Amino acid sequence: MSGRLLRLVCTAAVAVGTALAPLPAAAVPEPEPRERSVADLVTDLQRLYREAEEATETYNATEEKLKAKRAEVARLDTQLSKVRLSLHDSRGAAGRLARQQYQNTTTISPYVRLLLARDPQHALDQGHVIGQLARERAVTVGRLTGTEHRADELARRARTALDDQLTLAARQKRERDAVQEKLTDVEELLASLTAEQLTRLAEFEEKGVEKAQEELTTSGALGEEDRKPTRKGETALRYARRQLGKPYEWGAEGPRTYDCSGLTSEAWAHAGTPIPRTSQAQWARLPRIPLKNLRPGDLVIYFPKATHVAMYMGRGKVIEAPRTGERIKISPIASHPLLGAVRPDRRAQPQTNRTRNRDDQPPATEAR
Repeated sequence: MSGRLLRLVCTAAVAVGTALAPLPAAAVPEPEPRERSVADLVTDLQRLYREAEEATETYNATEEKLKAKRAEVARLDTQLSKVRLSLHDSRGAAGRLARQQYQNTTTISPYVRLLLARDPQHALDQGHVIGQLARERAVTVGRLTGTEHRADELARRARTALDDQLTLAARQKRERDAVQEKLTDVEELLASLTAEQLTRLAEFEEKGVEKAQEELTTSGALGEEDRKPTRKGETALRYARRQLGKPYEWGAEGPRTYDCSGLTSEAWAHAGTPIPRTSQAQWARLPRIPLKNLRPGDLVIYFPKATHVAMYMGRGKVIEAPRTGERIKISPIASHPLLGAVRPDRRAQPQTNRTRNRDDQPPATEAR
């Protein structure tokens, strides 16, 4: 086919394609995005807060493991230093024995020396002394060998503990980044809302809490008796009350800021009863009790994964460090989905004649 004919065929094909091509449709305006309902916003916001708190509790658990591992490394290092000092002393003693052995070397056996001695009794006495020295030498050599083995074992354990510490530190950094990411999601959602939406959001959430609280109290699940705390429970509750108004901060254990489990663990530590650091560990390891048996000082656990905790103060109220951006406050017990309750001092008996302390009086105005 000639070049001219080829150009004609191509031109015709393009023309036909153009003729058969569909005409552009009239521009259809995209629908306006539908404004999200307050219920949807509350659901999303609560989900983000819950994810942030889950990430926080994971971080806290790793932080506790890291603290324990740091203490183990320090303890092993101290033991290793002592053993190495003892090893140095043992090696010095062994060296002195070796020199003495070399200087006292003879080809005459103790039996022959006894036969040739002018004073056999003196020779026997010398033999006793020599035997005693030999036993001391054996002890010294045995101590040296044992100390060497001990030093090697401690060095191995110290290296393993240090490797574990480095692994935990790397994990903690990843978990810290995860918390920051979740909190950034919360901030972005809140920043996208108008002042009117934020107001409606707060009102909707408050009405939901009021409804849940009413349903819980009228169901009889909390029981009717107003129980008294134990002495330690009252001390823990008094500590928690003194923290009212302080800011929430994830990973914090006081004294200026707290997260939810930081507040409860510090309060009970102040009362002389150390408890696990995280809400998940508190739920897993502390004795569980029915809600109807709650008494002030007990801990109330929330959400299916036990990622939030508050301290019961009686009359259907709890003290809690709620979430980022809020302060420690008194809230209805039904402020979050309940999982159950635990009692740090289950075997202790409540006080029978309780004198009400000024710290036990509720403040003039209570947060919801």
